[in-house]
Amino acid sequence: MKVRQILGDFHLALSAGEKGLDREVTGGYCGDLLSDVMANSSGGDIWITTQAHKNILAVAVLKELAAILLVNGRQPDEETRTKADEEGVPVLVSSLPAYRLAGELFSAGVGKTTE
Repeated sequence: MKVRQILGDFHLALSAGEKGLDREVTGGYCGDLLSDVMANSSGGDIWITTQAHKNILAVAVLKELAAILLVNGRQPDEETRTKADEEGVPVLVSSLPAYRLAGELFSAGVGKTTE
């Protein structure tokens, strides 16, 4: 599933990183501790977090994440939006909590493996 489809299907707002909307989302990761996300997320994941500062972009680029999804109505500051645009990392925003969005994304097939 592409970031663009998740943006529309889940009624999210795009805050920055529009040129990355055609990235493929292959899984997901929830976490607010940057070192945890660096250690445990995988390339292609959509990262669900409450963190909204510019360091989230460094983690997303390092791990080759598909997108960052800010929850609970969090908004990135101007510096974060600028960096996201430069790097082409979509930053999506929702007023919903992480638990609900993670469940909805998983139910829609994001991150499910066929066995």
